[in-house]
Formats: sequence, structure tokens, C-alpha cells
Amino acid sequence: MEPIANSLDAVLEAVLSKRRRDPTQLLQILREVQEQVGYIPPPALTAIAAALKLPRARVEGVAGFYSFLHLQPVGKYRVLFSDNATDRLLGNLDLLGTMCQKLWVEQGKVSEDGLVSVDVTSCTGMCDQGPALLVNGRPITRLTHQRVNEICELIRSRRPLSLWPQEYFRVEDNIRRKDDLLNTVLEPGAALAAAMALGPEAWLGEVQKSSLRGRGGAGFTTGVKWEACRNAPGEERVIVCNADEGEPGTFKDRVLLTSYPDHVFEGMTLAAYATGARQGFLYLRGEYRYLLEPLEAALQRRREAGLLGQGIRGQAGFDFDIEIHLGAGAYVCGEETALIESLEGKRGTPRIRPPFPVIKGYLGRPTVVNNVETLAKTVLIALEGAERFAAVGTAQSTGTKLLSISGDCAFPGIYEYPFGVSIEQILEDCGATDVQAVQVGGASGTCLASYEFHRGIAYEDVPTAGSFMIFDTSRDLFEVARNFVHFFAHESCGFCTPCRVGTSLLQNFMDKLATGHGAKYDLADIEWINRLLKAASHCGLGLAAANPVVETLIKFRPAYERRLQSLDFAPAFDLDQSLAEARRMTGRDDADAHLSSVEAHR
Repeated sequence: MEPIANSLDAVLEAVLSKRRRDPTQLLQILREVQEQVGYIPPPALTAIAAALKLPRARVEGVAGFYSFLHLQPVGKYRVLFSDNATDRLLGNLDLLGTMCQKLWVEQGKVSEDGLVSVDVTSCTGMCDQGPALLVNGRPITRLTHQRVNEICELIRSRRPLSLWPQEYFRVEDNIRRKDDLLNTVLEPGAALAAAMALGPEAWLGEVQKSSLRGRGGAGFTTGVKWEACRNAPGEERVIVCNADEGEPGTFKDRVLLTSYPDHVFEGMTLAAYATGARQGFLYLRGEYRYLLEPLEAALQRRREAGLLGQGIRGQAGFDFDIEIHLGAGAYVCGEETALIESLEGKRGTPRIRPPFPVIKGYLGRPTVVNNVETLAKTVLIALEGAERFAAVGTAQSTGTKLLSISGDCAFPGIYEYPFGVSIEQILEDCGATDVQAVQVGGASGTCLASYEFHRGIAYEDVPTAGSFMIFDTSRDLFEVARNFVHFFAHESCGFCTPCRVGTSLLQNFMDKLATGHGAKYDLADIEWINRLLKAASHCGLGLAAANPVVETLIKFRPAYERRLQSLDFAPAFDLDQSLAEARRMTGRDDADAHLSSVEAHR
């Protein structure tokens, strides 16, 4: 959003008043101040801290945690190129270099006149229509050199974004295959009426009989989660829709929020009816800022129709409303406890579990956190019944799954399939040929080689939150893995040492190999770091950080070995041999007095 030229005091007073000087609204306050001023100056941090009765260090710590918040001036035009693996395949770095050259600005810096800053960000959720960028938070897709040149001219002429060609900002759904969910035309309130006719207990029973599992990747049974929240001690319960789809290659939630918002909001209300919750939040990732106003409008229509607020559909005591909180660029907030921390106005650091959110979540209240697609699927259960829903898919994975397909294929976009569909079938449908590998589940998922394409999308076989990236035989799988490693190193929250240091070391090893200075012992060290991350990381980010490297090392090892100086390289210094004199002096020569070959050569 373009900053507005108001005095800082006036901006602060307006934002603080709007947010009721509530400390849990800290992230929203910081974000809205920045939208008005352009960045968050030091006096603003001091004033916000005083108004919220928080230590200034706490406020500055939150502001410094999120990559979309700026404590120093940035350009009037803030350009961020999407830098995920598929955008790289389409030449995003070449386009970025062209823009920097034409605007006379270095990547990551502000131009001397303060007009523009150009940098990269992680996946923007536009993988089906890349290369893409964000300019002042608004997405521009399908970049070409011509379009980049036109954007440079618009920036140089200081034209407001409102006067840019509107076709630049068109984001397409690209729905290629519809099934049960995407074919459902929902009359707002119809699913809610069906559930209310059953009553809350029977409705919860229908969700349990459907065997619906979470579509965010973990696959936890939705009915079990709702029941645990309903039965947890406490009077106030909360429903949270996790719309922070930061996993590279995933954009299905963007499409649901764009074209099926009533499915999502009705699903949240169905969850509230089953659990007795009165408060709901939709946590919208910062990259989808452009969807905020349309979603707010959809909520208002539902309030006016009696589908949100007090006495929903005329039933006394059924009170539930939804508030949208916007993220600010932190992949780790996709983890449910980190998301709750962010909702409370804190840094998005994952919590130690137990207690789980269904027992002690937002502000200590029992809290259900469900993915966008999961909540939308509950509408089908209400309208068609649990038996109909469970009849689709497999025994352990009922229903359908939305896949975000991108990369080397003729028809990228959204595909909805019953669970159990084979990788081969998906590749045929999207027009992919000469395929070398498929990355399923994003950077933290699994890399499948061609001999595995008979496998199926299902929790019992190949689970996924929805990302499906295709790489043909012209692609270098080492570079794909290196991009993912850089992503994890950038997105680590830094809370735990194993992840903070391990992801950085992993990045350094991959960069060393990329420059042709690697040795076979580096590959052994990478595997050692993987074991360390899996054994000691605080949350799932660290656990999965080495997955792309380890999987491609196993299945595409030549991509690594051709970067080594020599497969037979032996270091000039032998640490174990250097300890020989010490062993003679102590009279020891047992196995414990020797280093292993790997340790000795580090």
C-alpha cells in the first residue's frame, strides 16, 4: 500500500484508537502505521510501547521479527521479486537484474533519491503465473522483460499505483480440474442450516464419521480436534483459520479465499457451532494483503445476512464473529503455535507442546486451528452427509485434495482430485513430459524420482499440503535443493540453536559445492547436520530443513558429485594421526582413543 503523507502523531492516534490500544493487536498496529508512514520510525516504537504499556524492547523485537516490517526508510516503491524454485526456472533473477540496472539501484538497498528499493522475498503464492513480484504489497504476475521495462518507466515517472494499468494486477485462479469442493455452489447459510438442524452434538458426530483430516499437511483428524476443544476446560473457545500458506509452491488457499470465501467463513462458523466458540480469526499471510478488503466485504455481507454476530440464524446464544489478522512475512507462522503467538501480538516463535492449542491456545483459551481447505471441506459434509464424503478417496484419506501444480508443465494451476490419484495421472493431466522429478509438499516435503510416479497422493502414501512442483530433465536438482536450503536459512525464526546454526551451515555447504570447492566429506557433513536438525530442533521447520538435500542426495547423487573437486579427495591434515604422540604418552591405543575417519578429517 502507498504511504499517506500524514503527521506521525495523527497516524499513531488513529491506528491505536482503531485497535483499542490492545497489546494483542501489536502486529496489526505496526503494520498499519507502516502503511501510513512508509516504515516504522523509532519515535513510533516508543509511542506504541507507551500506549500499549509494553517494554519498548518487546515492541522493537516484534517489529524486527517480520520481514515485511521496516525499521529504516525504504523506497516509495518497494519491489520484491518472488524467489522460489519455480520462479527461478522462469528467469526471475535475470528480470531482477534488469530492473536494478534500469533503476540504478542495488539489490537490497534503497536508491539514492529514496524512490525505490528492489529485493527478493520467499514464495508469493503466484507459482502458477510467475515470474511474479510484489510492489507495495500488490502482486504483478507473468513478468517479461517488456513488462519490467514498463514498470521501471512508471516508477521513474513516480506514477501512483492506482494509475498503473490494472491488467498488471490481475491474478488468475487457473482452476484446471474441479471435483466435489470446487463444483459446489454454496448458498450462504445453507450448510449452516443443515448442521443446525442436527444440533451441535450430532453435527460434530457427522464430522467425526466423515474421517476428514487436516488439509494443511499434518493430516490430524478434524473431528477429534474439534471434540478435544469442545471438552476442554474453560468458557471461551476460539476458531482460527490458518491462511498463512507460506510453503513454496502452494497457492490453493489463495484461490479458495478469492473465489470461495463463503465456503471458508461458513466452515469456520460450522466449527464454532460444533465447539461452542464465540471468537474467530482468519490469519491471512502478508503476501495476500490485496485480498484483505474483499474478504472484509464478504464478512460484512454475512453479518448483514445474520450469518455472523449475535444470534446467528435467529438462534439465541449462537454468537460468533470473525476478525482478519494479517501476517507480515514469516513462514514459521504457518506452524499453529507460532501463528497463535503472532495473533497475540508477539514474535512468531513456536511453543513447546503440550499443552496443545485445543487445550490452551489463543490467550490460554481452547483453540481450534484449521487450514483454509479443511474448513471449506466441512461445508460438503454438512450439505451431503458424512457417508457421501467418506465414500470418496481412500479408507485413510477420505474426500478430495486440492493440488497447486507449477513448474515444467503445460497447464499449471489448481487441480482437485480424489485422494489416491497417482502421480502419473496428475502429470498426464497437466501436460508434463520428460519429467525428472516432482517435489510434493513444498520445500519440507518429498522429492519423487521417475521410478516412484506410480505412487498416489494420500496420507498413507505421499502426503502433501498441496504443493506439486514439476522439474523436467533439463533442470539441475542440486540448484533446486540449494534454493530450498536458502529458503529455510532465511525463514528460521532463530529461537533454537540447532535450527539457527544448522540451517546456516547447510546453506554454506551447498554454496561451497555450487562454487566447485566441495569434497566428499562435505556430503558426509550434510548428512550429519540432517541428523542433528532432526534430533534437536524445536519445531518442524528445523526438522524438515535438510529434507531437500538428503532426498536429492539419495536419488540424484550425480548432481552433487559432479561439483566435487575429486571423489577421492583426501585432506592434507589427519587429526587422528596428530594425536598419536598423545596416545603414546598416555599409554593408550584403544578404540576410544582414536577419532573416526569422518571426525578426523573435519
